[in-house]
Amino acid sequence: MPTQGKDRLHGTLDALVLKTLTGGPRHGYAISRWLRERSGEAIVVEEGSLYPALYRLTRAGWIEAEWGTSEVGRKARFYSLTREGRRQLELEVESFRRFVLAVSPILFTA
Repeated sequence: MPTQGKDRLHGTLDALVLKTLTGGPRHGYAISRWLRERSGEAIVVEEGSLYPALYRLTRAGWIEAEWGTSEVGRKARFYSLTREGRRQLELEVESFRRFVLAVSPILFTA
């Protein structure tokens, strides 16, 4: 992803991870893969960004983690959304929606 894409991602990574987990528990690689696939390869989250975000979201109480076995038989931490995480996701989505509505007339008009 180009550098400017990484800068844009920084402010929305928490919301993207929370959204990913609305589909059920996932391990870190599955979260990264889901984001990459759903974005048409435009969003690539490196381990150096993803795992600090997962730890931060866990500390905030928005996600929980437990050990399990991945689809390839490896031990992995699976992250799941908490009730507080669902509420936080709603807040994040609404905040982002307001931001998009505010900047769209500025960026997309002549």
